[in-house]
Amino acid sequence: MRTMSRKIYLEMNPPTEEDPRPDTQRIRDALGEPVRFSLSVLRQLAVVLPDAAWKITATLGYDGAGWEVIRLEKGNTTAEHYAVAVDLGSTTVCMRLVNMQSGSVVASESRFNRQIAYGEDILNRVFYCRNHPEHLEEVRQATLESFREVMDALTDRTGIPAEAFSAMVVSGNTTMIHLFLGLDPFAVFASPYAPHACDFDFYSGSSLGLDIPGYVYCVPCRANYLGGDILSGLIATGLAEREEISVFLDIGTNGELVVGNRHFLLAGAGAAGPALEGGSVSTGMRAKTGAVSKVTMEDGKLRLHVIGDTKPEGLCGSGIVDLLSVLFLGGILDRMGKFRDGAWDYVEQDGQRGVCYGEGLVLWQSDVDAFLRTKAAANTMVDYILEYAGIPMDQVDRFYVSGAFGTHLDKESAVSIGLYPDLPRDRIVNAGNSSLEGAQKLLMNMDRISDIQRYLSAMEYIQFGAVTDFVSRMTAALAIPHTDLERYPSVKGKITS
Repeated sequence: MRTMSRKIYLEMNPPTEEDPRPDTQRIRDALGEPVRFSLSVLRQLAVVLPDAAWKITATLGYDGAGWEVIRLEKGNTTAEHYAVAVDLGSTTVCMRLVNMQSGSVVASESRFNRQIAYGEDILNRVFYCRNHPEHLEEVRQATLESFREVMDALTDRTGIPAEAFSAMVVSGNTTMIHLFLGLDPFAVFASPYAPHACDFDFYSGSSLGLDIPGYVYCVPCRANYLGGDILSGLIATGLAEREEISVFLDIGTNGELVVGNRHFLLAGAGAAGPALEGGSVSTGMRAKTGAVSKVTMEDGKLRLHVIGDTKPEGLCGSGIVDLLSVLFLGGILDRMGKFRDGAWDYVEQDGQRGVCYGEGLVLWQSDVDAFLRTKAAANTMVDYILEYAGIPMDQVDRFYVSGAFGTHLDKESAVSIGLYPDLPRDRIVNAGNSSLEGAQKLLMNMDRISDIQRYLSAMEYIQFGAVTDFVSRMTAALAIPHTDLERYPSVKGKITS
């Protein structure tokens, strides 16, 4: 495997009148390869080499075409070789500090993306930047501040400074990568939906405004709504290397989907709705302290699990799915997602019913309706793409669900409301942060970049927004779990009407 950076210990003889080779040539000869030198390294030579008695460790960074000496250290420091994998999300920036000798994770940290100051909704950020280069730079700087904040947190935990981060792989959706690189993202959302770039070169940390000596690689995108986070997910799960057919689903504000195996890849993307991340629900919130993340019913009473074991403040995505499942299977919601007469001690406001699940916290009928539209969109994406490919659901060997939402979601609850298909539960795989996992795998083996290029070449892409009957298909999926109850035999056995 070729890691994205290398550290090599060199013992050299100092120059003499008989051997007056330049310092750079002496290092090249010791390495046995034609490396380049960064300007900062050239300026260190006069001090580092004599002070180290010509016994040094050279850190080599890959720039997409060859190797460059990016750092020199006194003595043998090859055991201290680190790089960073990044998942650049619209809500959070997650990083792993990786030991490049062993491939192990030294530490992980995440922080909220400071872009949020320019809009919770990504579209607000996009319109803020449109035709205003100075605004675009503001948002880019906010992104960099997020990176620095997480990097500082990694340093605080480990004592390893950013100057030791020899490489970085960044995985994110198309819009996030545009904002990170300072590219106006409006083209991502406007017809003809042609991003300014989908494939990216290696960029020095300094050129991006990051205080790391190494190069930064951004995972390529496939289209406006199918980003590098999905390609990283394919690397992480191994979907495109398996013989069996699998589905990969990343659900959030947008839904991105890939179905296939080593022989074919069919991908699609479209709007799913913010309800899956707690949005569009009046008491919805992110998965943080105070969020209800799990709901059960015991003796006719709702039981809540709250992150941080504090007073509940609202519902995160997994809590919403659990609550809907409990209310449906408990006969409080009918199959159209409407509150049944006399089934609960409802609260009422402005002519609509609601269920009080905590002090001052109510799930209203409008909240249920909004969430069902979102789950219907996700359900329909899977249904449509499998039908397009001519693949029956029972031929799906693995159903991977990615992202923080999928990681914490209860499979039974998700199947019960029709968010997931009714597959044997061991086939439904919570893939975790596959964007971050894929970025780490790329750090450790940059030959996987050629795999990504192969995936991109083989991938057929569907824009769900262009599917003429998508809305009518969604209508059928609005019911719980679906209008066609035969698709959900395990749920059918749990309900009476």
